[in-house]
Amino acid sequence: MSAALSSELARLVEVARLARERAYAPYSGFRVGAAIETPSGAVYSGANIENASYGATICAERSAVACMIAAGEKAIARVAVYTEGPTLSMPCGICRQVLGEFGPGATVVAAGPSGARSLPFGELMPEPFRFAPPGASS
Repeated sequence: MSAALSSELARLVEVARLARERAYAPYSGFRVGAAIETPSGAVYSGANIENASYGATICAERSAVACMIAAGEKAIARVAVYTEGPTLSMPCGICRQVLGEFGPGATVVAAGPSGARSLPFGELMPEPFRFAPPGASS
């Protein structure tokens, strides 16, 4: 666990906690909330949405990213993920890739009733996949 969170991160964790309450998780029972803050200071939240086919499930982090994009923003400064499992839950692999697309320099915090841990996105995913179209300079 890290030291106490800054007031900005604690506020973001609270938004993620509230989003978790709206999760739709009838299959796993594992409800997740996420909150994203952009460099402009806007905050977008999301909750996981399960589906009977499992593959159509949307994670809370990607739900929040979709809200951010729909609002016209494309950069993440901070992201908080809130769960209530026995351990803190960091974003899954596909969410890490999506978060890296919009927030490679973001701070990520995983939180729950037992506390919180924050770290730079680069520590969470040090070598994300990058696509360079043919002919683009490196």
